[in-house]
Parts: sequence; C-alpha cells; structure tokens
Amino acid sequence: MPSFDPVCPRGFHVRGVGFATRLVNQFWLAIVLALKLTIPSIAQSNDDSLRIYAVNVVKTPPFQRQFTGDGIYLGQGIVITAAHVVGHWPSITQPRVLIGGQDLRAHIIKQGSFETIDLALLSVDQTRLPVSLLLRRNPICTKPFRVGDQVIDVIPERTTRAQIISPLAIPAELRKRFRTLITAPQSSGSGIFDANSKCLLGIMSAKVSKRRYVMSNDHLMAIADGYAGYFVSAVTIAYFIPPDFQFLVSQPSGFKLTTP
Repeated sequence: MPSFDPVCPRGFHVRGVGFATRLVNQFWLAIVLALKLTIPSIAQSNDDSLRIYAVNVVKTPPFQRQFTGDGIYLGQGIVITAAHVVGHWPSITQPRVLIGGQDLRAHIIKQGSFETIDLALLSVDQTRLPVSLLLRRNPICTKPFRVGDQVIDVIPERTTRAQIISPLAIPAELRKRFRTLITAPQSSGSGIFDANSKCLLGIMSAKVSKRRYVMSNDHLMAIADGYAGYFVSAVTIAYFIPPDFQFLVSQPSGFKLTTP
C-alpha cells in the first residue's frame, strides 16, 4: 500500500510568556485532543456478513513475485479496486479476481491512476459465480459521512472497525490531497463500509502518517502516531463509474454527481 510519511520534526513550539499564552496553548491542545478518536471494541459478527463482497485481485509482473491486493464485488460481475492494485500494464500482468472460490480472469472496464483517481473497475465472467453472489448487489453510499462515524474495513479474511477522522490528524502539506481518512488501514483495495447502513463508503488507497499533539513545558509538540488510511470516497466512485454502468449506483432524488 502506498504510504506518505513526511519527516516528523521533534516538535513545533508555541512559545508563550505568562499565564494568558499558556491558556491559549491549552485551548489549542483541547481542540487537538477532541480530534483524537479511538476505536471501541465491538462485536463483529454482523460485520463479517460483508466479507462475501470482498475479493482478492492478483497480478503477476514479469520476472517478479505474484502481488495480491483486495477489491469489492459490486454486482453483475463487476469488481472495484484501487488502480495501483491492477498496476500500469494490466495487459502484461493479466490481473485475476479470486471470488466465490473461483479464480477468474479480469477485464479492465476503466482504470484511473494513483496520482489522479485511484480506482479500477473490472469485470469477470458472472456465469461462473455461485448463486449467492449472482443475486447480490452491493449498494454504494449516497449520504455524506462525518468525522467520528463508525466504519467497517473489509477484506476477504476479516473485518476491522475504524472511525472517520479529520484531515487535521495528518501533516498540513498532505491535507489537500488526502481528505477522506480513517483511523488505520488494512490493505490496498479493501472496502470501507458504513457501520450502520452497510453501504460501500469507499475503497482503501494509501496510508498516511498521523500526528498527535502533546504539551511539554508549555510547548505544543507534534509526535508521529502511526498511520491513517486514505480511501477514495463513494462520491468519487459514483463519478468514476462509466454511464453504461450507472445501474450500480443507487441515486435517490436530489442526489447529484459532481467532479471531485
């Protein structure tokens, strides 16, 4: 999975003289701490039902080891994953999809790039899929999400709970590009699902270094704090899907696609 980890300084200092400045420092610390979200321990029995949509996407570059990423089955033989999982030369690497106990050749419907829209839409021979998948269609979320919302990160092997976090948790120079984040990623191409409605909220793309902030000797210091997961949002997915495949997107009245 691509990662972004700018050099983390030992700390930046908010120098103060006197009681009033210390109050200002404490005020900003309170705001930062409010953005620091934790993942509660939640039973995952209901979450595991989403694993039926999770697939492995496999490619074999010439003279290299086989690479396996993840993806999500949308329905009617269509799979969505991250563009970098498929790679730059799919005609050479010949990506395959492992789904429903089948190893199926994948055909590229549309592919972006990590630098633009990190998505790829694939098709497989749905006549070879089990009936349990033929009758399924994975809904794409159409409602906006908020910081603090619970999500489910889904891969074929397991599901993990996470939360939507603010871009303020990552370095300032990365916030414009990476605006849709969860507390921690699992794997490139994994599916991010809304924990309540179980609709598809996004596709995991990259991990981005996080920062946490502490007060030390009246100074506010930034400290490396693991990685956040950046995902391509449902709005971008709906925009990315070609017109001939818009039946995959459930659009309620008033829902409008805009260029992300």
